[in-house]
Amino acid sequence: MKTMPAGEFKSRCLKVMDQVRTTRQPVVITKRGRPVAKLVPLDTRGDDIFGCLKGVVEIVGDIESPLAPLLPRRELRG
Repeated sequence: MKTMPAGEFKSRCLKVMDQVRTTRQPVVITKRGRPVAKLVPLDTRGDDIFGCLKGVVEIVGDIESPLAPLLPRRELRG
């Protein structure tokens, strides 16, 4: 993992961000030799809810019909 002083990061931050994005290698930013921040690449897998359990969950049977028979609907009284 690459380390970089805060002053150097400040002067080259856009270039460093591009490098982290392309190489997928995090950079630790130090201040007076001590780590203060870590620049990591963004996780690009997405946060889409549809399809996130594909291959993990198996649907068996009819998932559209109700579990219990429907009761007769009562008329609304006003």
